[in-house]
Amino acid sequence: MSEIKPKPLASVASAEHVSSGVPIPKAMRIRTFSPDDWEDFIEEWSTSLSGAYVKVRRFGGSGDLGVDIAGFTSENGFQDVWDNYQCKRYDHPLRPSDIWVELGKIIYYSFKNEYLPPRRHFFVASQGIGTSLEKLLNKPDTLKAKTRENWEKHCEKEITSTAEIPLTGALEDHFDAFDFRIFTSKSHVELIEGHSTTGYHAVRFGGGLPPRPHPNKPPTTPEETESRYIRQLLDAYGDQLGTAMCDPVALEAHAPIKRDFLRQRERFYHAESLRNFARDTVPEGTYAALQDEVWHGVIDICESHHQDGFERMRTTLTQAAALSLTANPLSSVTKKQDCQGICHQLANDDRLTWVPDNG
Repeated sequence: MSEIKPKPLASVASAEHVSSGVPIPKAMRIRTFSPDDWEDFIEEWSTSLSGAYVKVRRFGGSGDLGVDIAGFTSENGFQDVWDNYQCKRYDHPLRPSDIWVELGKIIYYSFKNEYLPPRRHFFVASQGIGTSLEKLLNKPDTLKAKTRENWEKHCEKEITSTAEIPLTGALEDHFDAFDFRIFTSKSHVELIEGHSTTGYHAVRFGGGLPPRPHPNKPPTTPEETESRYIRQLLDAYGDQLGTAMCDPVALEAHAPIKRDFLRQRERFYHAESLRNFARDTVPEGTYAALQDEVWHGVIDICESHHQDGFERMRTTLTQAAALSLTANPLSSVTKKQDCQGICHQLANDDRLTWVPDNG
């Protein structure tokens, strides 16, 4: 018998460990994905490919011709340079016996001129690529010889259910000329690296959002995209001063109002920087949900009675700064000036109005 001595943690225990347990490495989590989670993960990961191609398309089901995710380098699609990503979910690391029919499909359908042979064909698997297959993919001549050996057993009757495809005649000539160097793989580390560049990564794996860049300073001359909320600001200032404000130049005679105007533009650009940050770090719709939450938090205050439009705006912005937005994935990086700037974005879309038509 020996004394029981659990192995110590590799890192210092923290409050996070107590509340959530020891973090599971991302590569290990991929291996535990359910079929639906795997499909969702692949859909999310595939968006990381868009920067490398003119367009990326997902295929699937019967009649996919051996194509899963295709990355096209031009609008000519399959008739120009393209890459194929074959994504497999098995209960074991991918083996050579799992891919013979996939190789056969690429060879046969390119022979039938359904598409040009892909520039690269990547195998992606939920349990990773087995050692024997990885070694084989690194030896294209051996891979070709093994594919030939396994054609009758794995390809001849499996490529299509409508006919048998013997490796003879012109198809065999095509096979002999086919470049097996195109076949390779993607590791879990590479998948995670690509996924980390998408807006889905933090929600899928946790770990928090990346640092947020500093917002841009408002340009001296307002942009066209600012026209509506600036018009609303000018109307609010004019409502308090009792005189029409045609453009920002009219504010030069009113120093306190001019300072307020500059602050509001800074807040608008703060919110715009958060919107841009959200596009790259969280799923689509997250920022719109944040805007909706701010709108619900201030609309009752905005639509209550106020002595003038300027007072309505200031009271609404004070309410926005006091909101506690803890449910949205962006809450950890959202500042008070973002919430106030979102009010101006809402005013830009006429969802908030500082000087109602009915006064």
